[in-house]
Order: sequence, then C-alpha cells, then structure tokens
Amino acid sequence: MTDLMAARTQMAVSLGFHMIFAVVGMGMPVLMVAADALAAWTGDDTWETLAVRWGKGTAITFAVGAVSGTVLSFELGLSWPGFMEFAGPIVGLPFSLEGFAFFFEAICLGLVLYGRTRIPRALHLLAGLGVALAGAASGAFVVTANAWMNTPTGYTLDAAGALLTVDPVAAMTNPSAFGQALHMVVAAWLATGWMVAATHAWFLLRDPTNRFHRCGLGAALTMAVAFTFLQPLTGHVVAEAVANNQPVKLAALEARWETGPRAAFTVLGWPDEEAEVTRFGVEIPGLLSLLAHGDVNAVVSGLSEVPRADRPPVAVVHAAYQLMLGTAAAMGLTGAAAVGLVALRRRLPQERWFLWLVVATGPLGMLGIEAGWTATEVGRQPWVIQGVLRTVDAVTPMPGLQVPLVVFVSLYVFLGVGCALLLRRQFLHAPTGAHP
Repeated sequence: MTDLMAARTQMAVSLGFHMIFAVVGMGMPVLMVAADALAAWTGDDTWETLAVRWGKGTAITFAVGAVSGTVLSFELGLSWPGFMEFAGPIVGLPFSLEGFAFFFEAICLGLVLYGRTRIPRALHLLAGLGVALAGAASGAFVVTANAWMNTPTGYTLDAAGALLTVDPVAAMTNPSAFGQALHMVVAAWLATGWMVAATHAWFLLRDPTNRFHRCGLGAALTMAVAFTFLQPLTGHVVAEAVANNQPVKLAALEARWETGPRAAFTVLGWPDEEAEVTRFGVEIPGLLSLLAHGDVNAVVSGLSEVPRADRPPVAVVHAAYQLMLGTAAAMGLTGAAAVGLVALRRRLPQERWFLWLVVATGPLGMLGIEAGWTATEVGRQPWVIQGVLRTVDAVTPMPGLQVPLVVFVSLYVFLGVGCALLLRRQFLHAPTGAHP
C-alpha cells in the first residue's frame, strides 16, 4: 500500500467511524426531547423512563464522537498539510462555529443528565431542545466545509496562486452548502429513528406486552418514517447542485459515458471503465435529464469527454450511489407498510412479520449514509478541492503512513466495542412487564 493510499484509507476509516456517532448525536436528542415532552404532557412514567435511557445513550455516543472527532482534527493537520495550508483560512469559520455548537451541546446535555430533579421541568425541556438544535447545527457546520470542497467559493488568488483575499461567509454559503447540510441532518434523523425502532422491535419480539418497548417503537418509527418520506426532496436539492457544479461527479454516479440529451437514469449496472460502457444496467430514458435539470431533453455530460486522469473510479462511485438509493427504497417500502398498517389497524402494528421487517430495516439508514458519503467523496477524485487542489498534492510527504493507519484502526475497534457494550447494557436492563 502506498503512502497516499494509506492516508486516504485512514481518513476514510476515521470519517466512516466518526459518522456513526455524529449521526446518532444528531438523532438521539430529538427522540429524547420528544419523550420528555410526552412525559410532561401525559404524566406517564414510561415516557419519563424512555427519556432517561435515551439521554444516557446520547451521552455515551456523544463521548465517543468527541474522541473520534478530535482524532480527525489531528489527521487533517498531520496527514493533509497541503489541504490545510490552502483551505485552513477559508474553512476556519465553520469549524470554529462547530466548536461553539459542540460546547453548547455539552453544557445542555449536562443539564439534561444531572438537572432532571434539580431544575424546573420547563428549563429541563429547554436544555434538551438545546442539545437537539446544537447537535444538528454542529453537523451542518461541518458539512458546509465539505460542501466548499465540492464547490469552492469565497476567495481570490494572486498571480502566484497564493491566497489573496478570503470571505469566510461566502465560503460557508457556497452553492452546495444548503442542500448538503439539509440532506445530512434529515439523513441523521431518519437513520437514528430506524436504528432505535429496530432495537425496540427486537425486544418486542421477545416480550410483546412490554410497554416500554412499545412506546419506544412508536416514537422512533414515527420519526423514521416521517424523515424517510422527506429525504427524497432533500436529495433532489443535492442532485441539482451536483448537476450544475460537478458534471463529472454526476456522470460517475450514473456511470454515463456519452454526452447528449434525454439522458437515461441507470438502475444497477456495472461500469466497464476500459470499454467505457455500463453492463447489465436498466435505463429509464430521459429521467436523468429531468431530475438533474428539470427538462427531459436537457443535455447531460458524459465521462468520455473527460481525460482519464481527471475521472474518479467510476465503479466505486456508481456502486456506492446505487447502494444508497437501494437503502432509501427499502426504508420507503417499510415506512409505507407501517403507515398502511396504522391506518388499517388504528394502532401500532404488532404483527411479528412487521417487527422482523423493522429489525431488518434498522441498519439501512446508516448503511445509506456511509454509501452516500463514499459516493460524494470518491466522486470528487482526483481532487481534494474540486478543480483547485489534487489529492496527491495535499498529502504529507512523510513516509511510513501505514503505521498510523494500523494504530488508529485499533483505536476505533476499541472505542466501537466499548460503546456497543455500554449501549447494550442500557437496553438489556430496560423495564419489563406489563400490559399498557
């Protein structure tokens, strides 16, 4: 493995690991606040217990996410000095704002965990809302920095190519920022909803009369289904930005080789990069033109016009994109089944086949997020900053990058196992028993 590939692999593993805790850190506070609000409204101790358990789960993932996020900040400086030298003054603002949001979230989380019986109920609810809003803001600020890497704005260069002026606000509000941030926050909420719903569904398969898990399933499933149905709209916003600003990435996502009108949307398929054809795919004529540009006759660029040195690895990008779409479709079908059963039964579905379906759907939101980030990051290659800085020019010249790769992977294994054991203990010791 080359040093460049070791650095890229380490960054991919670090981001993939941190993503799990960042997502849960954005999603769990929403459920926690909802349970707290229902406890205050109904006076039902079950909702109070759920709020406490979900709050502890939020704290555990918050702590692990803080560690993995700190590792990422070191990696950017140590492994990618070329990137930080150029981009640091430009993306410093969103990273600083993310830091403020992080500390505000930590303060509010402390009030939630230790102030439940010590501060007024209204203030406690407000603190929980602060955790949820700060978590979403933290994720959104980081995503705006990544969006800048896709559509860099807010700076000028001198004749030698060095930074001359920087407008950090213009950089934060780049053409990709709003769509990517919205898409990520909604994805975090739906992914967390499905994971929590699957956990409670699993325990209901063992104890169908358990009110704690029935209430947990109902709240989490409501959150999951609502944001699953909203997500295609946010995805369309992102797709339009990619079509307008990153035509090469769009071509790689769709494994499209030829430029022309009435571009087909390709379902499945395997790109043959040597022959420049996509085999075994199912094409829907004109749909890509319609989705990308709002016109079925719009021209969409193909990869054959792009030098091979400037193309991303098409097979990886297309496969990741198809996996993301597949998970979205599966979650949508499960969500539709849930809505249909609720409308038919006028209650939370209890059928064992449905509970198994929720369990199977549980990991798909997180899988879709990981696949989506793979598609967007690998789809930008060979650029670390689109059209400005190549990845090969951003990596550190220091040799032996395989060693930190092994060290950090070992750290993530340790953190992951420890977090899983703590979360398992929280749910295994949940209340059992009674009919509602």
